[in-house]
Order: sequence, then C-alpha cells, then structure tokens
Amino acid sequence: MELKQLEYFMAVCKEMHFTRAAESLGIAQPSLSQQIRLLEHEVGTPLFDRIGKRTALTDAGRILQAHCYNVFHELSQARAAIGELQGLRRGTLKIGALLTVVHSALPPNVASFHRMYPQLELSVLGMRTGDIYDGLIRNELDLGIVYLPAEREEMESIPLYEESLAVAAPVDHPIASGQDVGLDALRDVPCVLLPKTYALRRLIDDRCAELGFSPKPALEMTTMESMIAMVEQGVGVAVLPESYLRFIDRPRLATVPIRSPSLALDIGVVYRKNKHLCAASRAFLAHLSRSPSPQR
Repeated sequence: MELKQLEYFMAVCKEMHFTRAAESLGIAQPSLSQQIRLLEHEVGTPLFDRIGKRTALTDAGRILQAHCYNVFHELSQARAAIGELQGLRRGTLKIGALLTVVHSALPPNVASFHRMYPQLELSVLGMRTGDIYDGLIRNELDLGIVYLPAEREEMESIPLYEESLAVAAPVDHPIASGQDVGLDALRDVPCVLLPKTYALRRLIDDRCAELGFSPKPALEMTTMESMIAMVEQGVGVAVLPESYLRFIDRPRLATVPIRSPSLALDIGVVYRKNKHLCAASRAFLAHLSRSPSPQR
C-alpha cells in the first residue's frame, strides 16, 4: 500500500467522482482508476460502489477513510515537529474563521502578526462553522475560530472574547430611535433571520422562548450580507454581532445594542485534541490572547 494511492483514494472520497478527483490531482482519469484498483487489490475488497455515474464508499472504504485521516494527520504532525527546528522562519499556518470574525476582529490581528513573522505563509479563510470543523478533521486547517462551546468531541477549545449582539434596523425604524433595546422588542417586529441550523439563530430562538415568544421570520437568509441588504430594504430587523455592524457602518442602517437581557456569543479557537501545535500556531494563539477584543 503506497502513500500516493492513499492520497488518490482520499481525493475520490472528497469528490465522490473519479473524473473530478483526477482533475483535482492533475492526472488522467484512467491512471487514477488503475491506482484505486491496485489499492482495492491490496486490501482485498472493493472500496467504492460504482453504480452508473454514481460513486459511493463501501463499508471497507469508510473504514479506510477514517484511518487515512489519522495517517495524514500523523504526517502533518511530523512535518510540524520537524518545522520546529526552523522556528518561525518558515512554514505555513491555515486558519478557518467565521465570517463575522474575518470581517471585524481578525484583520488587525492578522496584519500585525504578518509584520512580526513575514516569512510565514498565513492563510485565513472565511468559512461556515461545519466547514471549519470538517477542515480541522481533514487536516486542511491548523486552527478554527468559531462560536463556543465546541460542537465536536475531538476538539480542544480556547476562549477568546464575548461577542455582543445588536439589532440592525433601518434608520427610520422605531427601534432605531433608542440608545438600546430590549429583546422583547422583537415580539411584534418582522425579522430577517439565519436558518435554524445556525448557532446564532438557535441562541436568538432560545432567548426569545425564555421570554415567552418566538421571533417572526419575514425572511431567512444564509449570509449576513444578504440579511443587511433586506434590512436596508425595510423587510425587517436583524440580530447580528455588534462588532460586525459597527465595522460595515452603513449610513442607512442603525445599530442598537440589546439590553434586558443582553445577548452574546462566546468566540474561541478550536483545534484537534491530538494535534501538535506548531510554533506558528502557538505564536498566533499568543498574539490573539494579547490583542484587545472587538468588545473592549
């Protein structure tokens, strides 16, 4: 069993399509199929079910995929440990972060960290929560910045700061006339909301339920940019991170802090429990811990 065969196998697992997997690897599709057949011969059983144009993992394929995650994780650990010999003079650091954090909290921290360690290759990707966790499991990311508590048992977490929420409303909306607003003001107001699978939506629904009502969804949108656009069009109000609303600073949009009760989410860093934190990861975590949060 060769490492390259496992790399090819994992590419097919990711794409679930031999032609697309071959394109992602930069090889011909017949060559990929031949290597997968050799791998199946090596393990003694089919790894994929091929039904017409549809490709699916067999039970054996799922077992091998789980072990491959560990194999490539250990290899990345070895590279990280060897890279320690070079200190912070070289290496890479890949971070997946929530879009709210990418827009508001991270830019000054990333810029100052880059000035301190200009030879490091630093990648910061704005991603959804589930994609961040998947990237960490697949060793495609070193660190993730998400809402806490962590949603996966295999993750360690480090709290960073508390993210206060605020109501975004058109400047001529009655809510916009106050210095702050109670959460119960949403009782009779149309709202532009994230889908119920999002952590922010679940928090809003839970806190409103504690006050004896459910928010009235005028629309559900999957991105904050689209939510803001609908608020500016007068469709309804939205509850979003206050630092993000202050950052975008739209002239037609009022940002009204929520009081009685205040509403906040915990932001933190997550990474795999068994992951060796390389020098770059440790330095970035230390840099974040020294930096003021958007709420300070």
